[in-house]
Amino acid sequence: MEQKKKSRQQVYTLLVQVGRKDGDGLPPDATGGALMIYASGVDEAEAVRETVAILKQAELAPLDVVGYGTLSERIEQGHEIDDEERDLMQRALEENSVVVAQMTPFFGGEESTDNAALLH
Repeated sequence: MEQKKKSRQQVYTLLVQVGRKDGDGLPPDATGGALMIYASGVDEAEAVRETVAILKQAELAPLDVVGYGTLSERIEQGHEIDDEERDLMQRALEENSVVVAQMTPFFGGEESTDNAALLH
């Protein structure tokens, strides 16, 4: 009997800090920003690689990526996840894509090491 490989796509919540780059679309006086992203992948490493590649194509300069896991992992961690967030996660899964849920620009030293505040 042939065993099926488990290669099911999952959606991972990623928080990506970006620096400045010409054409990045951030406000002119911003020093960088943070993006809350839902990305599909067979594992978190693949989701991160795909996200970084897409952000670079979009003229952004990814500096750091923090993974918060899948929907079930976030629920286990006690995160409250509203219907809008779940819908965006489902969209990322169905489209096998990277969905930017939120982009927060930083201004003059606002960058915080506690970017978890962007998570609901």
